[in-house]
Amino acid sequence: MSLAEDVKAMLTELRKEVCLLLLTNGDRQTQREKIKACACQSYFDAIVVGGEQKEEKPAPSIFYHCCDLLGVQPGDCVMVGDTLETDIQGGLNAGLKATVWINKSGVMPLTSPIPHYTVSSVLELPALLQNIDCKVSLST
Repeated sequence: MSLAEDVKAMLTELRKEVCLLLLTNGDRQTQREKIKACACQSYFDAIVVGGEQKEEKPAPSIFYHCCDLLGVQPGDCVMVGDTLETDIQGGLNAGLKATVWINKSGVMPLTSPIPHYTVSSVLELPALLQNIDCKVSLST
């Protein structure tokens, strides 16, 4: 498990412009092992594992915790994620500036939380985030 070179380059460039935080749900040990295996720690300003918190996504409290860690307001943040029910719904619940769904399948479910933006690849984020004019990006 590792990050693709183009994703590493994109994260490096994004981090020059915005704060990046990795927010993931799941068991503490399992998620920490995955994070270590992909060696992604250096690309993020902070990493939050839901299994280490009182609540996980989509609860607003975990998003507020992330904002507090970075010293920003929810209205300054963008949630980028690949799961509508936890990532996008959580960003909406917390009142973040915007939500971005990474829809790799290209199929939009009929009943689901509606993201502010949809992209097919994480590599589309830099251009989109410039348009959103964000200060912080929460990513899964």
